[in-house]
Amino acid sequence: MCAVPSPCARSSACTRTGKNSCAVLTSRSSGSFSNDFGRLLGANLKILRNIILQDDREFAKVWSKTSKSLIAYESGRIYFDNYRCCYSSLLPEPEQLYELPKTPKTEKIEDALLCQCPLDNVLPNSSEQKSCLLALTAHNWLHRLSADTGGTLQRVFLSSHFKFRSLGWDSSQETFYVKSTQSKQTTLQRQAGVDNNILMRLAVFQVFPLELVGMLEINKKVFGKTAVDVLLSQGVLAVSHSSKHVKLYSFEYIVNKYRIEKLALGQQCEINGGKGIVGEAPYGIPVNIHIHECPPVLFEMSYFENGVQIGGHPWHYIYTPNHTRHRGTHHICSITDGELARNGVQDMKCDSLEADWIFFHPDDSGRIVHAGPSAINVLKIMAETGCDWKCEIVTDFSITAARDNSAPQVIVTSSGRTVKRRFQLLDDDPAQETFRMVKYEDELDLLAVIDVTHAEDEGQAHLRLHDNKTGILMKRVPLKEPWDVTYSHEVYFDRDTIIHTVQEKNNTFCCHVYKMKRRPSDEP
Repeated sequence: MCAVPSPCARSSACTRTGKNSCAVLTSRSSGSFSNDFGRLLGANLKILRNIILQDDREFAKVWSKTSKSLIAYESGRIYFDNYRCCYSSLLPEPEQLYELPKTPKTEKIEDALLCQCPLDNVLPNSSEQKSCLLALTAHNWLHRLSADTGGTLQRVFLSSHFKFRSLGWDSSQETFYVKSTQSKQTTLQRQAGVDNNILMRLAVFQVFPLELVGMLEINKKVFGKTAVDVLLSQGVLAVSHSSKHVKLYSFEYIVNKYRIEKLALGQQCEINGGKGIVGEAPYGIPVNIHIHECPPVLFEMSYFENGVQIGGHPWHYIYTPNHTRHRGTHHICSITDGELARNGVQDMKCDSLEADWIFFHPDDSGRIVHAGPSAINVLKIMAETGCDWKCEIVTDFSITAARDNSAPQVIVTSSGRTVKRRFQLLDDDPAQETFRMVKYEDELDLLAVIDVTHAEDEGQAHLRLHDNKTGILMKRVPLKEPWDVTYSHEVYFDRDTIIHTVQEKNNTFCCHVYKMKRRPSDEP
C-alpha cells in the first residue's frame, strides 16, 4: 500500500494559491487565462468566423456614398474628400465621425496614416495615448488628428524649400517616414552650370509619442547618378536606380554614423548655419543626418520588372531577372547566398491581358501567394531532405477558377463552310470566371478572393472566402453592383463587413458597404 502524504504534510510552496507576478504575466502573454483579453478576443473571433460561414448568413448592402475624390478605408474607418470626412463602418450602417472644415487646394491633405493606440505602454500625455490620423497637407504640414473627432492634437512644419508628398510605414505603428518629391534642377542652376545632386529628402519619425528621428538627403553623389527613388521598410533604406537595380542599406547604421545632432520637436535649434524652432514655420526640420559617403550595401539586385520582394521562412527574395527572356517568370532565391531554390522559377504561362502577381503571404507562415486570372497557388518554402541549407518550393494548395473549355474548335457557317478556330481563349477572357484580387483577413484566418464573370454584357463579382490553411471554399458572396474591368476597384473584407470602392464614369468614386445578417426564412 502506497503512503500518500496528507495535505498538512505538504511544503508551504505547494499550498500557495497565488502565483508570482512574472508567472502571471507570462501566462497572460501566452493566452493561458480564460479571462485574458487576448484569449477572449481570439475565442470571440473564432465564434464570429463560424457564424459568418453558416449557410443561413448572408451579406446585404446597407449603405452607399459617392465622392469626387479617392475613397480610403482602414480599420473600420472610411475616408472621403481627401480624408476630410470620416465615417465609421463598425455600426449596422456607417455613421459620420467628423467632417473637417473645407480648405483651399493648396492646403488639402495629400496622404495619411492611421495610428492605433499603443497597448504595451502608458504615455504621460493622455492625448498621445489615443488613436490618431497622421495627415500630410499640400503646404508641408504634418498634422496629428484625433481618429474619432478629427481635432488637431499636434502640428509639425516640415520644410519651406522641399515639397513633401507621401507617407509610409518603416515599422508599422512604430516608425514612419515622410518623403519629398524629386528635386529638379532650376533654371538658374542650369544657367549657372550647377548640378543639383539632391534627389529627395526623407523625414523619419517615431509615433506614440511623436518624436523626430531625423531628416536626411538622398544625394546622387553618394548613392549614384542613376538613383530615382527611395523607400524605408523594416529598418532598411532601399534605393532604386533607373538601370532596374536596387540597393539596400541599414538605416540604423546610417543614423548611428551620420546623425550629427539629435533634434527634438518644439525646441530651439542652430544647425547648418540656420536657427529656429524645430517643426515650426518657417524653419521646419533641418537636415541632421549628413550622409557624405556610401554606406555598406546589405543587398543589391538587378531586376526586370516589379522590383524585389524579401520575406519567407527562411529568408528568400522574389524577383524577375533583368532579361527579356525571363519576362513573366518569378525567381525565388535564398537571401543568404542568392541560390535559386529548387522549383524556384514560378511561371504561370498566363495568356492574358493582365499579368499574374506574386507576394509573400501576410500571415506568419512564411508562404508565398502566386495568383493569376485562372489559378491561385499558395506555395511553401521547404528545406530539402537531408540538406537543411537548401530549399525547395512546393505547392501547399491551389485554387482554380471554373472554366468552360467546351467551345468548339471547328465552326460550321450558314453556307456550310467549316472554319477552324486558330486562337485560344485568353486566361482572363470576359466570358470565363476570372480572379481579380486576393487578400487575407488575419482575424478570421480567411483568404478573400474576388472572382468576376460576365453575363448579359455586365460583370458580376463574387467574394469567395477560402480557409487559409487548406484553401477549401467556405462561402461565396455576390456583390450587387456591376464590375466594369475598365475602372479600378478595391474590396475590403473586415470581420462582418465588406467594403467595395469603385471608380465610376466621369471620374467619380463610390463606396458600397455590406453587412452580415441572417438570411430571411422561407417559412410563412
